[in-house]
Amino acid sequence: MPLRPLLSALLGLVCLTSCGRMEPRADLIFIQSAEPETLDPTIVSDQVSMRISSSLFEGLCRFDENGHPQPGMAERWEVSEDRKTYVFHLREGVQWSDGRPVTARDFVVSWIRALKPETGSDYTSLLHVIRGAKDFTEGKSADPESVGVRVIDDQTLEVMLENPTPYFIDLCAIQTFAPVPMHVIDQHGTAWIKPGNIVNNGAYLLDAWLIDDRIRLRKNPAYWDAANVKMTTVEVWPVPDANTALNFFSSGQCDLMMDKGMTPPTLAGKLKQQPWFHTGPFLGTWFIRLNTTKPPFTDPRVRQAFALSVDKKRLVENITQLGETPAWGVTPPGAGQGYQPPPGLDYDPVKARELLAAAGFKDGKGFPLVEYLHLPMPLERNLAVELQAMWQKNLGVTVNLKKQEQKIWLSSMRDLDYDLCRSSWVGDYNDPSTFLDMFLAESGNNRTGWKSPAYDALLADAAREPDPTKRNALFAQAELKLIRDEAVVLPVYYYVGVQFYHGDRLTGLRPNLIDDHPFRCMAWKAGPGGNH
Repeated sequence: MPLRPLLSALLGLVCLTSCGRMEPRADLIFIQSAEPETLDPTIVSDQVSMRISSSLFEGLCRFDENGHPQPGMAERWEVSEDRKTYVFHLREGVQWSDGRPVTARDFVVSWIRALKPETGSDYTSLLHVIRGAKDFTEGKSADPESVGVRVIDDQTLEVMLENPTPYFIDLCAIQTFAPVPMHVIDQHGTAWIKPGNIVNNGAYLLDAWLIDDRIRLRKNPAYWDAANVKMTTVEVWPVPDANTALNFFSSGQCDLMMDKGMTPPTLAGKLKQQPWFHTGPFLGTWFIRLNTTKPPFTDPRVRQAFALSVDKKRLVENITQLGETPAWGVTPPGAGQGYQPPPGLDYDPVKARELLAAAGFKDGKGFPLVEYLHLPMPLERNLAVELQAMWQKNLGVTVNLKKQEQKIWLSSMRDLDYDLCRSSWVGDYNDPSTFLDMFLAESGNNRTGWKSPAYDALLADAAREPDPTKRNALFAQAELKLIRDEAVVLPVYYYVGVQFYHGDRLTGLRPNLIDDHPFRCMAWKAGPGGNH
């Protein structure tokens, strides 16, 4: 039985006004839960921002609709016998949107920019698989030529790695590895990403960015694969309220939604029965970060007590209700070459109270008032309320709830301006390192204040280990430190992917492990009803 629109407001957005003129409806209208933080591919770190940035900027490789890397700016490459040297050959005629050619030098200077701490890239550590890159970031070498990337000629790039890296081609499809137009950045500084200034090389151009209203993308006629990009215009609307977003979709004003939190919890059962509601497993985990620099969470026993107080099974059965499974590790099972996360801290309120008492807070007495930070969506609010009740009941502590819009929430995490904070991570590639490298001391995505030389050493050993079984064992040792011994993060559940779209009309979307769905792959089916 089809859903009725839930709200009657905001129905005047079929045609949108820009600069005093009416524009036709975009070929594809997509709703996501928040405004992008930035579109700079070197700096983006959240999925909301990456969706737009990856439409504008393309690296040596790109992801297809199955989430697999394929040739992008590079048409081919060779790999040395020791798997440590790659030679990439750029396509003939690839160019920036201002007509300048995209060259091998663009990649070198862009990667050096990403490695500089002052750039502020949270993903800098991904580049540290390249020889000399980590030393350059840490200031042990000030010479960019010490980094293992070399221009052979305008269309040929050589990359030398520290160790064989089985997922390196996947990395080359991630936004951090995309080139940026340094000639434009030098001219405009941080304003280079604004409409009117931006120059890019991807499938789409930035037509408009109206904050808290919409982003309008237009097909890039100079893109090397423009003939296979079927959506001429795409609009992205930030709509944080799940009920409002669902109303737009059910009334035909939007064509696609993909954020996990955009499912109204009260309608989960009914939504699962709809033919346009699609789910599938992927490499994603919802977890809680604990600020290890802020008392009382400086004490591992307190962190362990909070972890042991959470009934994950109850949360997925009563709150999320989309078939998620409780997470015992931060890394989903089966990542990479059959990795299985070690068992973390299961629900044990008795043990939790014992640990809290040992830390000096018997029955919660004397425990300071702390806050749990969450996003302003119904599902996140419901999870927060349930967590608050569990910690009160099982530990006798009061946790205040504080909601923040996505941009502020991201800033609070980076600045360690929180006590407990909802978090999530979707794998950028299919390997345990995409989850575990996040908590390296050097990682900009750590956001917990935790630093462990022993943990870092285990991951360094795993990076050098060619044997998959031994490599997985090293990952498991490291993950045990993270989720059990130190309880830096509290894994709660593994995601299932969620997409709202009419599969009998819209093509180019497939469930995949990294939950990546490029707009350039999407198209409307021909024939009656085959468009919006």
